[in-house]
Amino acid sequence: MSRAAADLPEDPTELRRFAEALAAEVHAKTLLIEKLKMQLAVLRRARFGRSSEKLDRDIEQLELLIGDMEESDAGRVARSEATTNGASSSTPKKPSVRAPLPDHLPLETVVHDAPCVCPTCGGSKFGRVGVDEREMLEYVASHFKRVAHVRPKMSCRACETIVQAPMPTLPIEKGRPGPALLAHVIVAKYCDHLPLHRQSGIYAREGVTIDRSVMAGWVGHMAALLEPLAECIARHVRGGPAVHADDTTVPVLDPGRGRTKTGRLWTAVRDERPYGSTAPPAAFYLYSPDRTSEHAHALLKGCRGHLHADGYTGFGGLYEADPKTGAPAPLKEVACWAHARRKLYDVHIETKSPAAAEALDIIARLFVIEAGVKGKPPAERVAARRERSAPVLAELRAFLDATLAKISGKSDFAKAIRYATSRWMALIRYVDDGRLEMTNNAAERAVRPLTLGRKNYLFAGSDEGGRRAAIMYTLIETARFNDVDPEAWLADVIARIADHPINRIDDLLPWKWKPHAEAAAPSRAA
Repeated sequence: MSRAAADLPEDPTELRRFAEALAAEVHAKTLLIEKLKMQLAVLRRARFGRSSEKLDRDIEQLELLIGDMEESDAGRVARSEATTNGASSSTPKKPSVRAPLPDHLPLETVVHDAPCVCPTCGGSKFGRVGVDEREMLEYVASHFKRVAHVRPKMSCRACETIVQAPMPTLPIEKGRPGPALLAHVIVAKYCDHLPLHRQSGIYAREGVTIDRSVMAGWVGHMAALLEPLAECIARHVRGGPAVHADDTTVPVLDPGRGRTKTGRLWTAVRDERPYGSTAPPAAFYLYSPDRTSEHAHALLKGCRGHLHADGYTGFGGLYEADPKTGAPAPLKEVACWAHARRKLYDVHIETKSPAAAEALDIIARLFVIEAGVKGKPPAERVAARRERSAPVLAELRAFLDATLAKISGKSDFAKAIRYATSRWMALIRYVDDGRLEMTNNAAERAVRPLTLGRKNYLFAGSDEGGRRAAIMYTLIETARFNDVDPEAWLADVIARIADHPINRIDDLLPWKWKPHAEAAAPSRAA
């Protein structure tokens, strides 16, 4: 007998009291879990305030806490059901609401036949009166398989000519990996953040030894093979009327000095869904060994229209006319209210300033207005912004100017105010154009997977490794933007791209992709 069972009261009345107390405790824990879930939902919706990496850490810690509490709650209920032996409780149980299992999953039916002999009378004649059916969700472990390409040689009886089907083009000439395996390795590394040495250990548990260096060679081959597709995505991103841009650091090994240096991964995002456009969303990434302005210009080469970005001075030249030719500036700056708000938020957290809190409240009203026009046509967004946002912006500017006159010009609060007022025209530009956003959150969301990968990789092996990562992130994140399974898409593209006409490379883009139904399974020998 377990200790938990031994400690239970033997008297039925006491046992019922014990069960009711336990049920009350479970109910309280359930309420706490629901409260934590609401806090988690608020954090997930947050698009301003603390930096994204701190926000990610808070979300991760809260998810761990909720998961731990739910595991403890489930274990407590299981022990209660096992030890109270069905004792009733006055606390009503919350009805279980389960979503139906997805229809696309393969179905395996297990029939449990009734006994052949009646347990009551011993009779053996039965008539069916109904059936009970209950579905379960089960997991089938992924597995490797060998694929043998068999090409019979046939001789013509008339002229003795030898005829044989050509060998299909392989992703890696003279290599063994198939398209699905290559796609799995790539997605595991750049989407699921599993470094190659960890993947090697996972595969070894399945009895398949694949050295890390071998997989590294595969990734290098695939980056070269898929680079034209990434360039096609880049052209699509740069062709939009407005683009979001951002960058993040990447530690890179520097063998000559025996330590790491700091590289940069830049991203440019085209996402017109907030104003109802049907243009496919996409993200393009570019690696550079430093953060000089030439790399920012290379990222946005050919862009025309508007640029959502932070206050990085390297973008400044893109907002200016060419002094030699007199050509107009290629881009107009659209500053980010999330950045402006974040600086005021940091001051409020540090000093508890009532003035900073009031400024945050005014900005919050602007975000509420934006939430109401998300997905609406540009004209409707402009009308709502001019009617509702413009007065709030005027109120905020007056408040910031008045506050700045009262505080020390060297304080962090003054710096936060000047950050907003010095970019005021760029901050309010979104009011008169329904295609523009209030924040640069689209780009910040696009760099978030890079921060997760950085925690797992610790560093990139070289500048070339950074460029490979930029290609792979371009492909994977664009597929995810379009709700396409990146592994299934890449497996099909890798199988086809070597024989695909380069002038029709855009046929393989994620938003045009459909599973290649014509691909037949290899014939098997009898």
